[in-house]
Amino acid sequence: MFRCVSLFTLPPKSGAALLATLASLLACAAAIAQDTSGYPARAIRIIVPFPAGGTADLLPRIVGERLTARFGQPVLVENRPGAAGNIGAEAVFKADPDGYTLLSTPPSPLAINQSLYAKLAFDPAAFVPVSVIAAVPNALLAHPKVSAATVQELVAFARANPERLNYASQGSGTTSHLTAELFKSMAGVRLTHVPYKGSAPALTDLLGGQVDLMFDNLGASMQHVRAGKLKVLAVGSPRRVTVLPAVPTVAESGLPGFQAVTWFGVVAPPRTPADIASRLSGAIAEALRHPEVTKRLTDLTAEPVGSSPTEMAGFLKDEVERWRRVIVGAGVKVD
Repeated sequence: MFRCVSLFTLPPKSGAALLATLASLLACAAAIAQDTSGYPARAIRIIVPFPAGGTADLLPRIVGERLTARFGQPVLVENRPGAAGNIGAEAVFKADPDGYTLLSTPPSPLAINQSLYAKLAFDPAAFVPVSVIAAVPNALLAHPKVSAATVQELVAFARANPERLNYASQGSGTTSHLTAELFKSMAGVRLTHVPYKGSAPALTDLLGGQVDLMFDNLGASMQHVRAGKLKVLAVGSPRRVTVLPAVPTVAESGLPGFQAVTWFGVVAPPRTPADIASRLSGAIAEALRHPEVTKRLTDLTAEPVGSSPTEMAGFLKDEVERWRRVIVGAGVKVD
């Protein structure tokens, strides 16, 4: 335990003695700031920079339930959508680096937006990596009114009817938008972009037939596919997914090299102590191994990851470059 004496309770001293006292107090304060042995001692807040209802929202809630049991402290999820994840990311970036405010997000604010926006109010590279929770394959979804049953048929129709088909996205610059732009570029087709504020409202309009297509992760849409309300033309993963063995990949449907998988990661504010990040990472990995969590993630077609802070740091570096190439190659711009 640390004991520090207030500067205002000290008797008058010489200049040198006062400087020595100040140095001692600063050293004591620094020691207290680094004392994280009691973490967590209160509720942890996880900010999700997208609306409730989508996979980005569901995954931290599932993991958060296990963290609550593990830590004996509430782990709460707060949605702060807007600006392709930038609003929520900025809030966490400016939060105290004490491990009590975290960001759980798909790639946009961590690996994409720095290549899309001329200026951000936060530095994505300054976040302290904690863990990648899971990865979910993106899928090319279509409303049943769309006559195409395969990627080949869709491409043929789109080439013959430029911009007649439209596609929804979670918002400009999100993975669903960039995946569709990559598809357009590789397939040589023209589709009209209809951006939304998150996956849930985009999926609602896709189900209602207001939009024709959408690249979305299978987590939130799988129930609608099983109910016959949506159809999956292809998946963006390198291999076919177990839950849809008859559905081909986009790559094997005439666009070799196409790959689009959405991952969901947790980071902490800049200067968060490494031992806190490590403790959180270990707890997340433990939660992902719990049978109930594994089952719930499987139901969302999510593959658990549970990486260490060091592993996530390397992964983020690779992802930043990968999405930069997609953005530059497809000429994607946002206002």
